[in-house]
Amino acid sequence: MNHAQLVALGRTLRVLGEHGEQLSRDTPDAALHEIRADLTRALSHLEESIAGPKPTTRCPEHPTGPVDESARDLCLLCETRRRAAPKPTSQDVYGAPVAEREVRVQSRYGIREERPQPQERWVPEMWNGQAWQLCGTPRRDRREAEQYITAQRREAKAAPAYRVVHAFTDHVVVRTWGSPDVPSGRHRDIQQEF
Repeated sequence: MNHAQLVALGRTLRVLGEHGEQLSRDTPDAALHEIRADLTRALSHLEESIAGPKPTTRCPEHPTGPVDESARDLCLLCETRRRAAPKPTSQDVYGAPVAEREVRVQSRYGIREERPQPQERWVPEMWNGQAWQLCGTPRRDRREAEQYITAQRREAKAAPAYRVVHAFTDHVVVRTWGSPDVPSGRHRDIQQEF
């Protein structure tokens, strides 16, 4: 899809969205005919922008390849490759040492190697009047999370308080803006460093 096709398709879909917002029980037939014409225009733009055949599998490598109904991605080629992959043996040079391959007693928490490695995240949260709730995507960078909260505080419907939580193996509140016990008016500008 080239840029002109992308722009034209986006424009027609936005027009259709506006039509959808204006629909009601007493929408006149003239408006319905206009919606039908816009739908036809959007379908023609879509037909122009489609370059290849419809994918038959969910495989990004072979989207139009042969289908295997039992495969998780419906791709016969990838499923055949997975089935034919060599199984690791005890003689493998790249495998784990024999001492580590011994079956250990399972605990209810799993074996250490099975647990995922901890990941450092900076979680932006807002006070909704009763509890702290997530207000954005957890970030990998503290500065980026603080910039996000600064932008949220500038909005018209800002929460009374925001905070950044450092989530590594444990959760630690790093910085708080505002106060959660302030009633619904504008928030006070209190900054705490922990």
